[in-house]
Amino acid sequence: MKRTNLSLAIGLATGLFCMAPLHAQQGGDTGGATATAAKTANAKQLGQVTVTARKREETLQDVPIAVSAFTAASLFKQNVQNLGDLQGKVPSLQVYAARGSNTTLTAYIRGVGQADPTWGFDPAVGIYLDDVYMARPQGTLLDVFDVSRIEVLRGPQGSLYGKNTIGGAIKYISTPLPVKTEGSVDLTMGMHGEKDLKASVGGASADKVWRGRVAVASEHNDGFGTDLDNGSRNGNKNTNAGRVTLGFFPSSTFNAQLEVDGLHDYSNPRGAKMLVVNKFYPAFAPLSSDFNTRSGLAQLNRTRMGGAALTLNWIASQDWTLKSVSAYRDSSTDTNIDFDTLPVQLVDVNAKYKDHQFTQEFQVNYDSGGSIHGVAGVYYFNGTAAGQIHNIFLGSPPYSTLGLAQYGSTGGSVRTRSIAAYGDFTWDISPSWSLDVGARVTRETKTALIQNFGYADASFRTPIATLANFSGSHTSHNGSPKVSLDWSANDHIKLYASYSEGFHSGGFNIRANCTAIPSSCRPIDDEKVASYELGSKMTFFDDALMMNTALFHNIYTNIQLSVFTSYTLPNGSQGFFGDFTNAGKGHIDGLEEEFAWKPAENWTFSGQFAYLHTRYTRFLSGGVNIADQQRFTNAPKWAGGLSLENTRPLGNGGSLTARINYTYQGMVFPETTLSPLIAQGGYGLWNAGLIWQISQPWTLSLQGTNLADKSYRTTGYNIGALGIVTGFYGAPRMVTLSARYTF
Repeated sequence: MKRTNLSLAIGLATGLFCMAPLHAQQGGDTGGATATAAKTANAKQLGQVTVTARKREETLQDVPIAVSAFTAASLFKQNVQNLGDLQGKVPSLQVYAARGSNTTLTAYIRGVGQADPTWGFDPAVGIYLDDVYMARPQGTLLDVFDVSRIEVLRGPQGSLYGKNTIGGAIKYISTPLPVKTEGSVDLTMGMHGEKDLKASVGGASADKVWRGRVAVASEHNDGFGTDLDNGSRNGNKNTNAGRVTLGFFPSSTFNAQLEVDGLHDYSNPRGAKMLVVNKFYPAFAPLSSDFNTRSGLAQLNRTRMGGAALTLNWIASQDWTLKSVSAYRDSSTDTNIDFDTLPVQLVDVNAKYKDHQFTQEFQVNYDSGGSIHGVAGVYYFNGTAAGQIHNIFLGSPPYSTLGLAQYGSTGGSVRTRSIAAYGDFTWDISPSWSLDVGARVTRETKTALIQNFGYADASFRTPIATLANFSGSHTSHNGSPKVSLDWSANDHIKLYASYSEGFHSGGFNIRANCTAIPSSCRPIDDEKVASYELGSKMTFFDDALMMNTALFHNIYTNIQLSVFTSYTLPNGSQGFFGDFTNAGKGHIDGLEEEFAWKPAENWTFSGQFAYLHTRYTRFLSGGVNIADQQRFTNAPKWAGGLSLENTRPLGNGGSLTARINYTYQGMVFPETTLSPLIAQGGYGLWNAGLIWQISQPWTLSLQGTNLADKSYRTTGYNIGALGIVTGFYGAPRMVTLSARYTF
């Protein structure tokens, strides 16, 4: 199906109601407090979902911001196994595994994100695990297990979430502590050696004062390709994760909850496909497989991540609620990246990352039942991210024997201290009109130590050149306001207009080369987004049809970009390094639409699509504005998806649910060279599922993704100085069978 066909299909489906669509991903989640009916539902009504997008509980249709929410039931039905599976299910969201990793996340929302996972650069889409901000992308492509819901907030969230949520936020909310013994076990087997186990159990003391929950996930497969040089598997999944939560509920007005989580990812690198013959080693022709390699580099890609969070909740009075969240997190990664995918040392890299962070948030919620209600708080972040990268360029004959080999290291650390105060309050002017005003004031200081050297050989013991050896400090002061006005025409139609700002703090380029490019050692400016948005939240036909629309215009300034910069060495050979710079200014205009329709008792038709028009208005290179030659990365012009689901009741309280889903994405440039060799053209994926709830405790699920076995790239590299053009590919056809037992 081509783009025009998908657009026509969506237009016909929604145009029947003379309006442009809305929000989907609602589902009949009857397993907890996350899905609550606002009124007595009938068989044709869609369920409502409670969200905390504004740090207070509201129904999805009442909150005047662009947010997509997925309950535990809808995540299960749609076969969302990790955050990467949200691709194609949320408007304007690009999310995938970075480079060759299985658990390092790259996320873009509305064309705003950060693709470089090294320690000097912060993600522009904030990832939150139960109210705790996760500062580094390593390990944050979270497995979905023991989850209550996932919320995706689109656009800058500068007033409430602040730190580096310039593109938006992804919130993972785990299952609340139970008041009685309950749990589940999921076993999954499938193609490519897929073998997964997810289990949880929770309970409470007889007086319900002490409550606890333990959840684990162990996921394994054989990968999708082979390293032909040594016979090992590429990208074989080998991850284990767990979460333990203990709660103390001495009264109805106070509780304390301690959550400890961890993840170990010992998967092999996924491996990239060489797309063109390399000019330095023309004897190696590209392989036909998307997943096979001929790497001479050892298969190493280990990530460990963990943390603990203490949450205190106190209902001080009928009007005031206080909350404290204290959290510590750390992670470490040791990975080999063979950029050339060949047995020679053309561009071989070993990277070691480590980080730790402490955060503290105090939050006050006010709601007296009157016309004013809202939230205010203070937030503190103190973290250090560090690492060491060893690079080998042209390290094999004949170039090494000719003295052209280059050995370099990138090392150092970045310490970040951030403190912020925020508030967001709503004034219900009348039963129909509400005004929401918020702001966040942030002071953030980054102190960097940059130590980059050239070495004589691959032992990396004898420095022969100093590329960068300095320390520096960069302080950001930011005030991010938000104002929103919404009008409820009736109980089923809400219209809103909003203005909001967000910022992404600057700092220093940890790969700086002061000798070749002196400007690379200067501080990077903060980037900012000012967003104007018009939206609607509507339901029709006694809540059988839901439609949400967002129309936005973003002004994006001081855009931070990770680019490869080439330069000429004294011996005449070409060198390059990963530069990080402010590109200038751009505009992002878009339309997002989501809908869900239940035309009959057993049928649900849902979908979403997004249109993005991005352009640079200023992009200075050598003092010349080349904006008309540049394109935004990870910003497809068109993207969307349609899903049709049928549920049939069976005897003994069982049911049979069938689902078919199609997603489409237009052309994407995954990196800043805009190479047409790496650009992924428009493509569509077919997915389907069959869920048989045999009885109350037992469920069987047959799920298939990419059923047409479409070949598509998620990201890639174009390093012109060394002739490297490679691409990383999405998973091929996968079919799995799962059995779930709940108690």
